[in-house]
Amino acid sequence: MTNATTSRFPELGFYALPGHTSTPADMFGELRDAEALGVGSAWISERFDVKEAASLCGAAGAVTEHMYVGTSATNVNSRHPLVTASMATTLHRLTRGRFALGIGRGVGLRFDMMGLPHVSNPHLRDFVDLMKKLWRGERVSYEGPLGTIPYMHLGDWVNDDIPLLFIGFGPRSLSFAGSLFNGVMLHTFISDDGLARAVRLIREGAERAGRDPDAVKIWSVVAMACDASEETYLRYIVARMGTYLQAPGYGELLVALNDWDVSVLERFRSDDVVGSMRGGIDSVATPDQLRHIRGLIPEEWLPAAVGNATQCAARLNEQFRAGADGVVIHASKPHEFAPVLEAYRGLRDHARFAGRSNRPC
Repeated sequence: MTNATTSRFPELGFYALPGHTSTPADMFGELRDAEALGVGSAWISERFDVKEAASLCGAAGAVTEHMYVGTSATNVNSRHPLVTASMATTLHRLTRGRFALGIGRGVGLRFDMMGLPHVSNPHLRDFVDLMKKLWRGERVSYEGPLGTIPYMHLGDWVNDDIPLLFIGFGPRSLSFAGSLFNGVMLHTFISDDGLARAVRLIREGAERAGRDPDAVKIWSVVAMACDASEETYLRYIVARMGTYLQAPGYGELLVALNDWDVSVLERFRSDDVVGSMRGGIDSVATPDQLRHIRGLIPEEWLPAAVGNATQCAARLNEQFRAGADGVVIHASKPHEFAPVLEAYRGLRDHARFAGRSNRPC
């Protein structure tokens, strides 16, 4: 079962429930609005509070008809492999073939707190192999980095083709991902040069593995704040980047891929206001604190779609010129980016996307 539905903009996706939320039911209106606008896919990140990915993807599939729904991302070590495989096949069939499984390494510090192992390339490679075998209805026994599993089987009648994406942005991870996954989704706040570098790493990794490098579909992620007030800009752009820079490992990877000055990151983390945060900046910082934090982040560290609708639409086009196959809109909600899509329709390379379906990879 493969769903080949096509919306007005199959090359565009959006993050439902971007960032922190305490009201996950807000997602329903976002999804209906995005589908009406012609967005091709909806992506759901996982947080261990009220953003559990399987629940949200099931709900998303129930209130949409054409968009693909995907995790961006869940982890390979927070569920048993058989449970993840079953989650994916259930969502695949619930949506009539409109589900994509996006997985990432996750955050090492959080895994330490949860008592879970860190995720290595061998973990990811074996996980992908297991998913493909289980989705083909094979009987599997396994011993390796993921543990010792005497027996796994979904059913002889299972034979599902589910898109499998890597969600990440570390330079070595991108090269590895190109050798293995159907697609790769990058991270918010990657510069044009960083995006071009990421595309090159992924394609080179695919080529070394003997794969068609163009077959690996690459999605960039762009934070958007169209005609935004100062408060909205602070919440959508500054707070989001501040939260990423807070996280051990995240900031370092963004700096490495973008070829930024690591001393700026060190000064950011040593700041008294940043150090006073008792949680993610996007969850707890006040507007005054965000104004202070804005002064700690160089303007070039905030590559985003900001300005009027035409300027934001041009930013989407720049992502395609830098090598992306698709773009996921982050931070803004559909009613906020609707004017951008109207402007983008006039700038869009319609011939490039002719015949494309909503399937992300």
